[in-house]
Amino acid sequence: MRPQDILMPVQAGLCCKPGGFHIDPVRPVERALITHGHSDHARAGHGAVLATQETLDMMRLRYGENFAGTTQAVAYGEEIRLGDVTVTFHPAGHVLGSAQISVTCKDIRIVASGDYKDARDPTCAPFELVPCDVFITEATFGLPVFRHGDAADEVKKLQASVRLFPERAHLVGAYSLGKAQRVIALLREAGYDAPIYLHGAMEKITYYYQERGIPLGELRPARGMKKAELAGTITLAPPSATSDVWTRRFPDPVTAFASGWMRVRARARQGGVELPLVISDHADWDGLTATIAATGAGEIWVTHGQEDALVHWCKSKGLAARPLDLVGYGDEDEGEMAPITGEAQPAGEAET
Repeated sequence: MRPQDILMPVQAGLCCKPGGFHIDPVRPVERALITHGHSDHARAGHGAVLATQETLDMMRLRYGENFAGTTQAVAYGEEIRLGDVTVTFHPAGHVLGSAQISVTCKDIRIVASGDYKDARDPTCAPFELVPCDVFITEATFGLPVFRHGDAADEVKKLQASVRLFPERAHLVGAYSLGKAQRVIALLREAGYDAPIYLHGAMEKITYYYQERGIPLGELRPARGMKKAELAGTITLAPPSATSDVWTRRFPDPVTAFASGWMRVRARARQGGVELPLVISDHADWDGLTATIAATGAGEIWVTHGQEDALVHWCKSKGLAARPLDLVGYGDEDEGEMAPITGEAQPAGEAET
């Protein structure tokens, strides 16, 4: 049996015919295995969904109780038999509940990693290396220029700016699932103990993180606050909201953006970002190449991102590699979950 007989790209996404399922399908299917809760991977309308409990909960928060016909929570390390294959979920280190999906058929193991990072994150289980024959990797930051550095150092930059400009509010653009909670947790670890304010679109998921035992300290809604009261404070908001009329409620705001794309200074300038923070929930170039090498996989399939450069690197190391050319990923929509407060709904953004 060949790997492509076990998993193959089709219009709906990555299909496992021997197991009767798709992984992160981009259109409704009979049975879907979901790696994590970002909307470019987790869509509503499937007949059955298998995912970690946290991912299922995220999908309920975003799409409502009836987002799928049936659901099944899968624990990390739990073996599930589906048709002719055995499936296990392993931590991906991307966001809370994110998983790599290992598919084993006969003597071949393929790991679909979804989105992942090998950097430390206090808000989710760390990435688990899974030895395999074929490794399916993302390539969001699959160019040598992308080396993210230490996220804790970026948070120190934010704290220094707050101290330098006590009369100004700091607005940090961050995606509502994963990035915002990680920034808050890193601030707490760095000793920042003042209340942190949230845009309405951030509330449901951030409070869910707290329910799951992630310590985020005192959080308050930004709505209803007087302008003068927000001087010297930090507020987390969807990226698009930081350039919206919504910002007028803040005193002389310093606009920050937490993203791996902030390594490209031109992006920060074009977006009017005063304080770029290089904090990513994806592996950088060194993380991607180190992970690929450590899996021991002889064959690498590369998807959604800078595919060509990573395929070239793999081939230079004697590995069989090819792009999967899957479509529909990288379109995480921050506006899909309407704010509960009547605040302006932000436009869609690409999750990074």
